[in-house]
Amino acid sequence: MELVDLQGQIERVTYTNEENGYTIAKVKVYGRRDLVTVCGNILCPTPGEIIKMKGEWANHPKFGEQFKLAYYKTTTPASVHGIEKYLGSGLIKGIGPVMARRIVKLFGEATLDVIEADIQKLVEVPGIGSKRVGMIGQAWEEQKEIRSVMLFLQTHGVSSGYATKIYKQYKNESIAVVQENPYRLAHDIFGIGFVTADKIAQKLGFDKNSPLRAEAGILYVLHQLSDEGHVFYPREPLIEKANEILEVETAVLADAIARLASDKKVVCETLNADSGPIDAVYLAKYHLSENQVAARLKALMVAPKGVRTIDAPKAVEWVQEKLSMALAKKQVEAVKAAATSKVLVITGGPGTGKTTIIRAILKIFSAITKHILLAAPTGRAAKRMSEATGHEAKTLHRLMEYSIQKCGFQKNEDHPLDCELIVVDEASMIDLILMHHLLKAIPKPATLILVGDVDQLPSVGAGNVLKDVIASGTIPVVELNEIFRQAQKSSIIVNAHKINRGVMPDLRPKMEGDDFYFVEEDEPERALQRIIQLVKERIPIKFGLDPIDDIQVLTPMNRGLVGTSNLNSALQESLNPRGEEIARGGRTFRVGDKVMQIKNDYDREVFNGDIGRIVKIDSEEQEVIVVVDGRDVKYEYTDLDELVLAYGVSIHKSQGSEYPAIVIPIMMQHYIMLQRNLTYTGITRGRKLVVLVGQKKALGIAVRNNKTLFRNTHLNKRIALAK
Repeated sequence: MELVDLQGQIERVTYTNEENGYTIAKVKVYGRRDLVTVCGNILCPTPGEIIKMKGEWANHPKFGEQFKLAYYKTTTPASVHGIEKYLGSGLIKGIGPVMARRIVKLFGEATLDVIEADIQKLVEVPGIGSKRVGMIGQAWEEQKEIRSVMLFLQTHGVSSGYATKIYKQYKNESIAVVQENPYRLAHDIFGIGFVTADKIAQKLGFDKNSPLRAEAGILYVLHQLSDEGHVFYPREPLIEKANEILEVETAVLADAIARLASDKKVVCETLNADSGPIDAVYLAKYHLSENQVAARLKALMVAPKGVRTIDAPKAVEWVQEKLSMALAKKQVEAVKAAATSKVLVITGGPGTGKTTIIRAILKIFSAITKHILLAAPTGRAAKRMSEATGHEAKTLHRLMEYSIQKCGFQKNEDHPLDCELIVVDEASMIDLILMHHLLKAIPKPATLILVGDVDQLPSVGAGNVLKDVIASGTIPVVELNEIFRQAQKSSIIVNAHKINRGVMPDLRPKMEGDDFYFVEEDEPERALQRIIQLVKERIPIKFGLDPIDDIQVLTPMNRGLVGTSNLNSALQESLNPRGEEIARGGRTFRVGDKVMQIKNDYDREVFNGDIGRIVKIDSEEQEVIVVVDGRDVKYEYTDLDELVLAYGVSIHKSQGSEYPAIVIPIMMQHYIMLQRNLTYTGITRGRKLVVLVGQKKALGIAVRNNKTLFRNTHLNKRIALAK
C-alpha cells in the first residue's frame, strides 16, 4: 500500500510507553474538522509540536479510524496556540499551563525565540522572578541535551525513556560515556540492567567476546545472585550462569574472573564447607563485610563491659518489682543473659514476650547509664519499638547518620555511637552490609542485644545474618517458645505458631470477634473479586477500618491474577478510580494512591519497602509529593520508577511492618512460593485481623514445605573460627 503524507499539530498524548516509544496521540490535521488518532513510535511526543508524517489509514474494530505511522518528523510549533500547548505540557520544569499562557500572551509567536536567545526577558511576565528564569533556562538547555541523548539511544535501538536518567548521571558527557563503555549504565543507573546496556554495546559494535563485556557480565550475574540473598557463589556454577546470558567460551569468562580479582572487584577464596571445599567468588564488598562482621562480633564479645557489673539475680528481682509483674522462666534467663553478656541474641515468635524482655532490660540498664540506643532496620519497626518501650528508637541508617553527600555512614570506628547498650529489634531483617556498618559504629565497651524472629524470612539484602550468628554456636542465644496467656486469646498468634511447627491452622468458622479467618475460593478470578470485596466493603464495615490506610493485601508472588501487579491495578480501580494522575513507565499514579518505595534512596531518606500516600501531583514543578511516616517526600517525574502501587505488596516487602488488617491470597498458582516461612511471615504482619483467601490444598502445601531458599554464606563458620 502506498504511504500517505499527513501534517498536523499534536493536541494531546493519550498513551505513550517510555520503554519502546509506542504512542497514541490526537493530532489536529490541517483541513480536517475532527482530531486524528495517530499510532506509532514517536520520540518524546509533546503537545503543541508540529508533526509531519508518512503512514497509512486503518480502521480499528473498537476505536475506529486511525493513522498508523511509518515515518515522522517533528518541529517546534509556530502558532500561538501551539506554543502555549507546547510550553504548558510539562516539557519544561517551572512552566505549567497557567505560566505558559502568561508567557505566550506577552511574547506571542516570538516566545520560543525569546527563551532560546534572550531568556532574561521572561522577568517581564507576572509571577516570574530572576530565580525562576534561571530554573527555566537550565531546564530548557537540559531538555535540548536530553533530546539529543534520546535521539542517540533511539538510533541504537534503545528505549528513549532512559535518556533523562542518563543525562542526570553524566550531564553533557552522556553520549561520550555511553559510546566509551555502555556497561557503566548497568552499574550507575537504577532501572538500566546489564541486558539493556549489552544491547546498546552490541549496536555500538562491541565484540561479543570483548573482555569488557565478559567482566560486566560476571559482575551482573553476581549482583543478580546477591539480590537473591547469596553472599558468594561457587565458581563453576557462576560461569555456567554467565554463559547462559553471554553465550561465550568458558575460557573467556574464567579470564574475566581473574582480571576482576586482580582489579579487586571480586575476591576468590576456597572455603571449607560441611559438604567439602568450595571455590567461592565474592563481590569484594561482601567478602570484606563477611570477614569484618565475624572479627568485630568476636572483638565485641571479649572486650570489657563499659557499665559497672550487674548482679543478675538481684536485677531480676528488682525489675519485677518495678514493673509489677512476674517474669516467666525464659524471660528471666534472657534478662540475666543481658546483664552478663556483651553480645546476646533473643529470638522468638509473636506472643512470646520479646517486648516485655526489652522493657525489663531497658529498666535495669537505665538505672546505671543514660547511654542507651534503640534501633530497627525500618521506620515502621523503629516506630513500633518506640511505642512499645517508651524510649526513642531510630532506623539503623538514621542512627548511624547516613549521608549521601558525605559518602556513607558518619558513625564508624573513628566516630563511634555514644552508647553502653544498643538494642536492635527485627534483627532478621539486617543484611550483611548493614551489619558490617553497625558493628563498625559500636564502641568496644558496649553491649549489643539483637532481638528478632529467626523463623521469619531472611533479609531482603544479601546474607542470613541472624541465622548465621545463632548457627555459629559462639554467641549466647535465648530462644523464647512459650506463648503467653493473653497472646493465646489471639487466633493470629496461635495459628502462626501452628504453621511454624508444620501444623495446619484451625480454619473452622469462629465466634464473633475472632481475628483469623479463612475464605475458601478455588478459582483465581473469584479469589480476586472476593479480595476486592473484603478490602472495599466487608472489613471496613465490620471492623471500622480504612480500606487504604489500615488494610494491606500481601501476596506470595508478583505474577498471576492475585499477584502484586494485577492486584494493584484492580484495587486502584476499585479504591481510587479517579483524580489527578500521571503515567510513567507503564504505571499510572493518582493523588490518593498508596505507593511503596522499591530501592534505598538515601537522599530522600526513604528505603526499600517504605509505604506512603500520594498527596499532590505538580505538573509545573514536575514533582509528585508522597507522605511517608508523616513527612512530605518529593519525587521528580524522572524518579517515579522508584515507586510502585502498594495496595498489594509481596510478603517479602512487608518484613518489619505491621498492619491493622491483612488479606493474603493463597492459591495453587503460587505453587513455587508456597513455603512455611513465607506464610508464617505474612500472617505475623497482621495486628488485629488476618484473612486468608484461597485453597486449603495450597495452604496445606505451604505449611508442610519447610524448605527455604538456600543462600550461599560463610558467616557462621567465620564467626566460629574468629580469634
